[in-house]
Amino acid sequence: MQLFGTHRSIEPEGTLPQAAHRLDVDSELREDEVAIDVDYLNIDAASWLEIRTSTGGSPEAMARRIIDIVGRSGKMHNPATGSGGMLVGTVAALGAHRSDPPIGERIASLVSLTLTPLRLDAILELDPSSEKVRVKGRAILFGSGIYTPVPDDLPDEVTLGVLDVCGAPAWAHRLVRPGMKVAVIGAGGKSGMLVCAQAVRSAGPEGRVLGLCWPPDTTTAAQGGGAEAVAVDCTAPIEVLETVTTALDGALADLVFVCASVPGCEGGAILSCDDDGRVVFFSMATSFTAAALTAEGLGKACDMTIGNGYVPGHARLALDLVRSEPLLLEAFGG
Repeated sequence: MQLFGTHRSIEPEGTLPQAAHRLDVDSELREDEVAIDVDYLNIDAASWLEIRTSTGGSPEAMARRIIDIVGRSGKMHNPATGSGGMLVGTVAALGAHRSDPPIGERIASLVSLTLTPLRLDAILELDPSSEKVRVKGRAILFGSGIYTPVPDDLPDEVTLGVLDVCGAPAWAHRLVRPGMKVAVIGAGGKSGMLVCAQAVRSAGPEGRVLGLCWPPDTTTAAQGGGAEAVAVDCTAPIEVLETVTTALDGALADLVFVCASVPGCEGGAILSCDDDGRVVFFSMATSFTAAALTAEGLGKACDMTIGNGYVPGHARLALDLVRSEPLLLEAFGG
């Protein structure tokens, strides 16, 4: 029976790994597990911003903070943001009932580090300007854990950055229809750029895709995704509403994506969305309590969706999107 990793939850015992306070990474492999020699972590944007800010941006202090989090919990689960990231490494061993992925293959995890048993032996390289952290360590992938082989036609930096947020453009592919008016909050970040690029494709020439960015120097990145980029403080709800309605000639958006790595963007997203529309919260900085209560208080009836990071085919879609867009490839380090 597939155990979904509950056997590795130490505290509280038997819980699903994402909810556990501490995981076991050192026990022998179960029959459906994979052991990974980890090369890189890609910390998610909200967690990285919090770690960098709380440590003053010192690489040494940031490394100590990451090692402390993993040492205490057996996973990269930032207690301040509740978020993690993903990893790249080499398959080291397989459980008795596993035949894939092959030992020696480099893979990227497509499940959150908040539920992945992880031990860090060392942090080998850390640049505060990049969420990519080179490490030496070991991780366990459960039978329920999805992964993808690391492509050999893209630099690791590109692969890490894209796969960390590959669910975002997959949601745009699923929801955006020709002629739609789409607003992307946090369009200058990784997930925002990918959402913009996919939304522009899906909405077609009759559609509109607004990329809302802050600080102003991130508008260039949003334009790389093909959006009409506008600089606005995305945590200022009335400013966001006025920006969207001005750009859309008095109309509201049919679909709003929240991809910002900072908290406080719920109000602007909800105000900017038509009552018959939808808001997709693809940011780990979102307060879903705030979103629900804000919508209630504003008398807004738009649908609100949690942007689940897994959508079938999401890794291939995101990587192919970046391969086909030179500006996106450059923005991701290619």
